[in-house]
Amino acid sequence: METTTDYQVLLYYNYVHIEDPEAFAAEHLKFCKELELKGRILVAHEGINGTVSGTVEQTNKYMEAMHNDPRFADMVFKVDPSDRHAFKKMHVRPRKELVTLRLEDDINPLETTGKYLEPKEFYEAMQDENTIVLDARNDYEFDLGHFRGAVRPDIETFRELPNWVRDNKQLLEGKRVLTYCTGGIRCEKFSGWLVKEGFENVGQLHGGIVTYGKDPEVQGDLWDGQLYVFDERIAVPVNRKEHVVVGVDYFDGQPCERYANCANPECNRQMLCSEENEHKHLRGCSHECRVTPRNLFVQEHNLSAEEVEARLALLGETLKQEA
Repeated sequence: METTTDYQVLLYYNYVHIEDPEAFAAEHLKFCKELELKGRILVAHEGINGTVSGTVEQTNKYMEAMHNDPRFADMVFKVDPSDRHAFKKMHVRPRKELVTLRLEDDINPLETTGKYLEPKEFYEAMQDENTIVLDARNDYEFDLGHFRGAVRPDIETFRELPNWVRDNKQLLEGKRVLTYCTGGIRCEKFSGWLVKEGFENVGQLHGGIVTYGKDPEVQGDLWDGQLYVFDERIAVPVNRKEHVVVGVDYFDGQPCERYANCANPECNRQMLCSEENEHKHLRGCSHECRVTPRNLFVQEHNLSAEEVEARLALLGETLKQEA
């Protein structure tokens, strides 16, 4: 009988030159499928960035094979036990960038990056009054969980972050700037960009939030909420000392840590909502998304036009009473 540790999820990246990303991606996909792994891997001239899942035996074979390649000999794998695969399929895709910043003058993290801070150092630095902790992730990631007191940039995609910093430069000037992200890869470039922009005291959480949560000394302290991850788990715990819910339901503002995508595929907005509110609102973030003929919730539940109309009428009455 399988136990909850029969599978593992690997998160990793490495900035290293890869001569032909397209050829590497095709060969690597074949290798991953032979091992029966599932996941998403990006390959670029600047390196590799991946998350894969498989049995303990399969993932251990993968790590061994990667470490036997001189290009990835020192690559760090963050390992999470799991009771099943975290992905449905296996994809390996060539890309121009491992993380999409689209800078005119690109950053090479092997040449310019912020100072690495290990979890204990980051924990201590966060509590300095002259420190600004800047989240380098997207808004929906922050809303599920973040470091206590961290700044939430008003961005939907990573490439918007440099412009946000330029527009809010006065917030960071004269401060020690600490930045963090899920596994560390976004901060490698973003902290380097901050250095190039003239910020003199820039630090990044080495290994990202995942490493911070696993550190035996820090134990995820000062993290509130959960960590958003880009696989079927959606959210994983970080703070092993206390759990503070910071997420709020999109519809009623109640504490919530359950994500759903808007049922309108043209919108696809990620929103925190309870299962009850998902059904009540037909998983639509707005009236337009609820009534669109393409509403996936309606299709998934085989709702007739009459049933949809009845649900919308009931919702309308409820909203009137709550107003």
